[in-house]
Amino acid sequence: MDEVSILLVDDEQAILHMLRTVLLKEQFLDIDTVTTGEDAIAACKKKTYHCIVLDVMLPGRSGLEICPFLRQITDAPILFLTAKTTDYDKLTGFAVGGDDYVVKPFNPLEVVARIKSLLRRYLPRQTEAEKLPQEGIYDYGRFQVMEPAGELRVEGQLVNCPALVYQLLLFFCKHPNRIFTKSELYERVWGSEALRDDNTVMVHIHRIRERIEADPSNPELLVNVRGLGYKLIQSDLGHGR
Repeated sequence: MDEVSILLVDDEQAILHMLRTVLLKEQFLDIDTVTTGEDAIAACKKKTYHCIVLDVMLPGRSGLEICPFLRQITDAPILFLTAKTTDYDKLTGFAVGGDDYVVKPFNPLEVVARIKSLLRRYLPRQTEAEKLPQEGIYDYGRFQVMEPAGELRVEGQLVNCPALVYQLLLFFCKHPNRIFTKSELYERVWGSEALRDDNTVMVHIHRIRERIEADPSNPELLVNVRGLGYKLIQSDLGHGR
């Protein structure tokens, strides 16, 4: 199980130590622990986990409150640890993105059994996803455009993108490091010379920059080549497929 990464989130060090000890005995060797929801979010941004054990009663924001934020970062199964036993509390956990729950006080072997059950369902799904063809996915390091899903992700976060803004960005992704005039872009994306409006292109380029650039006022990805047009820079860090 050394290839499986588990994140334990609980503010009680005794519980973290107990679960970590039992998991190590079960040959789960890659285990991280944090004590707050904010630290859990930060950990998931840095590393891919295969299962998250999340206490509901955390200091600051509760496990129920941070679960939706975790769901924006990872699809790893989330097992709630809760002292609440009402059906409402359990349903709330499922509603915000949890996959299972264990009520405190618990037998640590039950937690391990629940983790194994979740992994049996999650890992085959993840493996199959990794086997899917990657055509139509354009990775530029800071952002990725997933053509099959019609999605734009920036630093791992799904970003809302209006249809024509997305189509223009997708066109640039398919033609990296090539300069296009505003007229060419309008004809290739909007498909109508009769209604050509250079200002429309400029507005949509600005909207793209608002989404993909760290500093839209000083673009480093979608740049203007003075007197020639615009191009999307593809560095060694990113690649389109």
